[in-house]
Amino acid sequence: MKLNHCHNFADFRKLAKRRLPAPIFHYIDGAADDEVTYRRNTEAYESVDLVPNVLQGTDSIDMSVEVMGQKLAMPLYCAPTALQRLFHHEGERAVAKAATQYGTMFGVSSLATVAVEEIADIAPGPKLFQFYFHKDRGLNDALVERAKAASFNVLALTVDTITGGNRERDLRTGFTSPPKLTPSSALSFATHPAWAWNFFTGEKFDMPHLSGHVREGTNVAVSVGEYFSTMLDPTMSWADAEKLRAQWGGEFALKGIMSVEDAKRAVDIGCTGIMVSNHGGRQLDGSRAPFDQLAEICDAVGDQVDVICEGGIQRGTHVLKALSMGAKAVSGGRLYLYALAASGQAGVERALGNFRTEIERDMRLMGVKRIDELNRGNLRWR
Repeated sequence: MKLNHCHNFADFRKLAKRRLPAPIFHYIDGAADDEVTYRRNTEAYESVDLVPNVLQGTDSIDMSVEVMGQKLAMPLYCAPTALQRLFHHEGERAVAKAATQYGTMFGVSSLATVAVEEIADIAPGPKLFQFYFHKDRGLNDALVERAKAASFNVLALTVDTITGGNRERDLRTGFTSPPKLTPSSALSFATHPAWAWNFFTGEKFDMPHLSGHVREGTNVAVSVGEYFSTMLDPTMSWADAEKLRAQWGGEFALKGIMSVEDAKRAVDIGCTGIMVSNHGGRQLDGSRAPFDQLAEICDAVGDQVDVICEGGIQRGTHVLKALSMGAKAVSGGRLYLYALAASGQAGVERALGNFRTEIERDMRLMGVKRIDELNRGNLRWR
């Protein structure tokens, strides 16, 4: 399979599986426990049908949206994900350039493998910094100040990772960051020579936002679950979130909101956005899908804060269903990570281009010219 044969999410996943060593692929592909929530994140969209209108004269389509003060050319952006240079040697650089090409937002993780300063230089468009609340308060302050100095537009505090999820695929493959050489992993690396050559002979693997503060994940190999469980602060509270919002002083979101009660509290502490998300099914298995929670959260706070639906998006129709339900935009990680692994920047550009084409075509078929014309009248529940 070649990149020009990748027409959808499943195609990119197949190509990524061919090009990545097994521990790396299963880190992207896996989720918690029995992966029930992971599967439900996408299946939830199939429980609602679209009802199109015809003869609407959809000669011109405007799919732009404004989210947390940022004008996006399409209602989908690249959610922050960790460790991207493990998946392709271009890593965050490739995703930043592709997002800029398509006029959308790019999220950079605290556990990124390219620094915010470099991202700011290559991606002039809207940028979000994803913040993990560490036990090390000096590290927390440094993360905020670096994102500020790099002129990032939005700070998003992840609130669903006070301990690591039970990612059993990672336990079976022995996945760590940086990767450890074991008999099984060495065989997998050897049978993927292009990946191995780029990783082992290229730029030294690093997480520059952590270097100088912690050794774990930079000089010491750990699993992501272990990192969350040992390095992040399990006592993080609403008071901490409110203090961080004040320290940041700009557009501020909570990432990982799943209940109406928490959505209301996010409004109370001054958030300008919330990401309805279960961390891609990688934390609490058996939890609800974001799309399943979207209606009640939008009804409760949708007129007070920008609601983003994150997770499970694989098609343009999924995007339109989330927007019809009340979300201002959608985001996701795997929707571009498989493409990154498949072919770097060219892969991410093709994935985003596929989504843009699908969204435009599906808006025409729905009989809408602008995103704000979508509403629940377009939906029917099975």
